[in-house]
Amino acid sequence: MTEQSSAHDGPLIPMPVLTPSALRAAVAQIAPGELPAFVEHLDRAVEQAARNGTIAPLRTFLQWWGEFVAIQRYPARAARLRELEVVAEEATDRAALGSALAEMRQIMDAAHRETPAVGR
Repeated sequence: MTEQSSAHDGPLIPMPVLTPSALRAAVAQIAPGELPAFVEHLDRAVEQAARNGTIAPLRTFLQWWGEFVAIQRYPARAARLRELEVVAEEATDRAALGSALAEMRQIMDAAHRETPAVGR
């Protein structure tokens, strides 16, 4: 794991390595309500990998949950993303929607940069 919380708006937990067990522990700590979705997604990824003879579904799973943890470990960032999702759903004009989507993209891009590389 990397990075420790040292400031009030710092991360709740260090960024875990991208393994199912490390991500499961992180999700259990910062978003326990998401554990059923985590397990279901992992099961689907394993089944798809076995069926197709490729590890690509597992890499996708690790990347997706790594980025989820990267966002959720910062409560203010996670809250802002939820706010923007509501704004985007309720937007009645293109400008408001575009602004919300652009900020959502910035949050997702930051999470992607903070997530360790999967198999690269």
